[in-house]
Amino acid sequence: MTEPNLRPPRQRSFPWLALAIVAALAAAGWYGCRQWQARQAAPPVAAAAPQAPVAEPAAEPAGPAHPIEPDPAAPALPALQESDAAVAAAIDGLAPRAQWQRFLVPDGLVRRVVATVDNLPRSHAPARIWPVQRTPPKLAVEGEGDALRLAPANAQRYTPFVQFVQSIDPARAAAVYRQLYPLFQQAYEELGYPHRHFNDRAVRAIDDLLGTPEPARPLALKLVEVRGSASEQPWLRYEYADPELERLHAGQKILLRVGPDHAKALKAWLARLRAGIAG
Repeated sequence: MTEPNLRPPRQRSFPWLALAIVAALAAAGWYGCRQWQARQAAPPVAAAAPQAPVAEPAAEPAGPAHPIEPDPAAPALPALQESDAAVAAAIDGLAPRAQWQRFLVPDGLVRRVVATVDNLPRSHAPARIWPVQRTPPKLAVEGEGDALRLAPANAQRYTPFVQFVQSIDPARAAAVYRQLYPLFQQAYEELGYPHRHFNDRAVRAIDDLLGTPEPARPLALKLVEVRGSASEQPWLRYEYADPELERLHAGQKILLRVGPDHAKALKAWLARLRAGIAG
């Protein structure tokens, strides 16, 4: 629960929004968890540079493949490094720009989404490459010492984002994803997976999120001191007091933090999205 701190086939479906959704949750929760002591978070890395995967396993877990086949009749897409305008125009068909820009980072969105989705089923999803804006205010906790816990009111921070997600039709989102899929596949290949399908990884990430446990509330927390290099001040971060919860994947920890009602709503949305991209 550490806190912060893409050549392609063609056709039409959508996990990048799913990632963006989950990533937004990540940005909302993980940044609020870190407590800095005389130190600020490092500036975000330029999104144009592909990010290396975090501790990539030798192979994707065995299971059915979910490739998105090329569509010869699909219109040509711009080069990946020049795709921001085309991606923004596609998202405009899902939600008003003023609304989605409140939650998503428009520059380098494809690469950000791919890197984040790839990391969600891992232990850590670096915040500097998330495709979403941070969710204010900071993490809400209550209690002291060994009685620290996530405050029920913390879930309120995520309400606007969850409502935004629910306002988007998963079937339409899947269609946009398929339309833009060659860009996501190229970004995934640049990330270091030239012989794999990004859509397989997206489905894997969604399945991992859908498997997030639903523990009893409230969630107990503990503060842990983290030391960086000799030139940096130490900082504190919240972790789950339950070792089993602390060992969950990054995306699963995020869903825990949004609160049970929001988690159920997001799981339902993701399940419908999965149906649109895994067929």
